[in-house]
Amino acid sequence: MSAPLTYRARWQGIALSVTHTPGWLGAEIDHIEIQSDGRAPLPVTETGYRSRFMSAEDLAAHESPVAFVLLWLDDAASEGWLGAQLSLF
Repeated sequence: MSAPLTYRARWQGIALSVTHTPGWLGAEIDHIEIQSDGRAPLPVTETGYRSRFMSAEDLAAHESPVAFVLLWLDDAASEGWLGAQLSLF
């Protein structure tokens, strides 16, 4: 397992930490963790934290771990996510 690498990013005004651990447990599996500052809700997690395991090959198809996470969030938000807004109807 390689040492985790942590990046800072911003998605729709929400500050994020993205941690990427390549070769999780020596396998061809990478581990991605997303945590929003203040644990603000995100389209992939109401708690502001999400962990995901994926093949190293799938992640390598993206420009970077941050690019993957931003695309993942955009895709999930396109499915009708309301963010921190409360709906009365």
